[in-house]
Amino acid sequence: MSTPLLELHDLDVEIPLADGTLHAVRGVSLTAYAGQAVGLVGESGSGKSLTLRAAMDLLPVPAKITGGSVVVAGQDVTAMKPAQRRAVVSSQMAMIFQDALTALNPTMRIGDQVAEVPRQRLGMSASAARARALDLLDQVGIRDPEQRYRAFPHELSGGMRQRICIAIALSAEPGLILADEPTTALDVTIQAQVLGVLDGLRQEGVGLVLVTHDLAVVSSTCSELNVMYGGRVVEHGSTDVLLSAPRHPYTAALLRSVPDPDEPVHRLLTIPGAPPDLLQPITGCAFAPRCPAVVERCATERPPLMDVSAATAAGHTSACWRAEEPERWPGSIGEAALGVAEELRVVEERVHR
Repeated sequence: MSTPLLELHDLDVEIPLADGTLHAVRGVSLTAYAGQAVGLVGESGSGKSLTLRAAMDLLPVPAKITGGSVVVAGQDVTAMKPAQRRAVVSSQMAMIFQDALTALNPTMRIGDQVAEVPRQRLGMSASAARARALDLLDQVGIRDPEQRYRAFPHELSGGMRQRICIAIALSAEPGLILADEPTTALDVTIQAQVLGVLDGLRQEGVGLVLVTHDLAVVSSTCSELNVMYGGRVVEHGSTDVLLSAPRHPYTAALLRSVPDPDEPVHRLLTIPGAPPDLLQPITGCAFAPRCPAVVERCATERPPLMDVSAATAAGHTSACWRAEEPERWPGSIGEAALGVAEELRVVEERVHR
């Protein structure tokens, strides 16, 4: 197999604050290859976005990597000097941010923003960079690129601005794109169009790591899935397997929160309680206080990611002491362990109509 474009090994990210240290990312490992789409899902505050920012060397001050390693195209960049690290990272990866309006420079025409990287980093002439920018605008589905080249960000719709951000990300010819909730603020029609652009790039060989809250999005976009909770990956495997046979109660609870499009919704299913306080040490499983399947051991021993592929599929891991007995999980999470992939498929099909 080819060398992964990105490898995270036991990554830790901490944020020193006035009232303590927030341990935001705790031992996260992840691998992404060219032409592969990898998903990161979980509630807000689970560490998804900071994981991407750590990989891109874009952590906000005062956050810092305190453990583990970041390997980009076979090179461990963790201990490199900042300038060298940025050069290696930016030559292989690019990032798309959640809010396209704030990611774009409001004082620059969008064509100049797309052409900036080809000029400054790739050394193209002004005319060659302009031609490259026009080609990228066309590639991401911007109609009439010549006219849109001269527009300012506020003159474009949300979907078009997100496409511009994708074009900027592609302008340095990266092998891997890290996308932090790129469709959150878009309506379902525009969301489907943006996801179509990203999937088209993946089919051309560009790798994708996608952070999202939307399970229907990952079901249609990603082949591999990582579920994060409390700063850790609590379940990993192929998307099809995790959505049809989850082996962590948190994954199952997320799946049951997706409404059935064929049934009247009187009340949305939620996960009781609140995510853990990452300023405090976590003893045992972080999900234990909210978990319907909790047992005594969960409160005192932290479960590692364990291989559960014997009952599902190769590469499936779960950080749950009861992963091997989902038939004994109570209530709705037990139902989810029996499979809700068909509901997600129906939701995804309706979104893309």
